[in-house]
Amino acid sequence: MRTMMAAAVLALLGLTACATTTSAQDSPRVVIETDAGRMVVELDLVRAPLSTCNFLSYVTDGDYDGGRFFRTVVRATNANPNPIDVIQAATPRGADDDQRPPVTLERTRDTGLSHVAGTISMARDGPDTATSSFFIVTHDTPALDFGGGRNPDGQGFAAFGRVVEGLDVARRIQMSPANAEERLTPPVAIRSTRIEGHVPPECHP
Repeated sequence: MRTMMAAAVLALLGLTACATTTSAQDSPRVVIETDAGRMVVELDLVRAPLSTCNFLSYVTDGDYDGGRFFRTVVRATNANPNPIDVIQAATPRGADDDQRPPVTLERTRDTGLSHVAGTISMARDGPDTATSSFFIVTHDTPALDFGGGRNPDGQGFAAFGRVVEGLDVARRIQMSPANAEERLTPPVAIRSTRIEGHVPPECHP
């Protein structure tokens, strides 16, 4: 009897370990070091695999190192009829960096994600045009979801993770000095972006 119980316990522990490993693979984390402080984002590989792998490809190649948070949008001072609260980042080559092909838009309608405070999402013009530029939402902003009015096409933006450490840093960047064109003056430098652990196998070409 004791042998059978021990075997059952070991089997349960094995299942638990397997589940833990799967969870770790499903939620890769990236550390973003900036002149304003450190942020850690947890990416949703399960629900937004295309955006997650696209972002990680720029991270692992060091493309964001030396980049910057260059734009801030503050709801209270935003004249747009669909105001938002975000900070936007770019590589050193700029917001239109197209070193890789654009990624297909993963609509929040399909992923089940939403642009709540702390969400990391891909910047874009038309659908399926996002490349490297990303933004972080500092306060709940449903206008960025599918069907929201921030983009005239109503397709929303591709949320693909959330800030799990350093949302106060994002909010501090958002409230930094900016000009009338919503450009931070000066921009906040990105010192480095690094994945914790290894790139998930799903993201290997």
